[in-house]
Amino acid sequence: MLNFQAENGHKTILGMIHLPPLPGTPYHEPGSFPRILDEAVAAARLLHGCGADGCLVQTVDRVYGAADSADPARTVAVGLVVRAIADATDGRFPVGAQLMRNAISPSLAVARVAGGSFIRASALVGATLTASGLVEADPLAVAEYRTRIDAADIKIIADVHTMHYSWFGGQKSPAEVAAAARQAGADAVALCHRQEHEVIEMIHATRRAAPGVPVILAGYTDQDNAARLLAAADGAFVGSCLKSTDGSTGLDKEKVRRYLGVARGLER
Repeated sequence: MLNFQAENGHKTILGMIHLPPLPGTPYHEPGSFPRILDEAVAAARLLHGCGADGCLVQTVDRVYGAADSADPARTVAVGLVVRAIADATDGRFPVGAQLMRNAISPSLAVARVAGGSFIRASALVGATLTASGLVEADPLAVAEYRTRIDAADIKIIADVHTMHYSWFGGQKSPAEVAAAARQAGADAVALCHRQEHEVIEMIHATRRAAPGVPVILAGYTDQDNAARLLAAADGAFVGSCLKSTDGSTGLDKEKVRRYLGVARGLER
């Protein structure tokens, strides 16, 4: 179970496992799923072995729909990956699911059935304008579905200002979005900004607007700035700065160890 409230100032580090286009999507390479599955499991084992707190299995299908839905083959494929990672790590490594762009209900279903611990929601509240069109949240439908499949223990990390979400229409700060997301059932919120001072201010404002809600960094951290940013946040999704230099989807063990060394150095 993912625990954001660990003692001793523990920072929750969640490695990103990006899946290439899956069955049921236009750019899937026929016959590639066994390789995709094996690479995802290998990445999760590396993260687990180096001491990460969990991983997020996220689809990277190039093109997406804007609705809270997913092709059945795509949903099954993500479920198989999550189950394989859970089995490979003896169920001791929290695994999250995120079917992009905003397939929250299928993500919850995968986590509930395949042994996941959490999901990440691109738009739990409000709306955001994306290359896929206007993505509109339906928090009531999400809450009803979460209850229907008995997924109250599947944690939801809601984006409030990230690469995938910014409030569309009117003026609402990330802190205000975080308060709304908590009201809608989020267990934690995710945010990021290219500028360090901006993200730190967003974290402080979020803590004022939504006291007690864990804040997870959702990008733009690396081995050089992680100490400064994680000092203010509760954890981070980490992806690009852990990738191997050959441009593959694999992870570099030394980069993973260095990042985790920075994070663990902040703990009391």
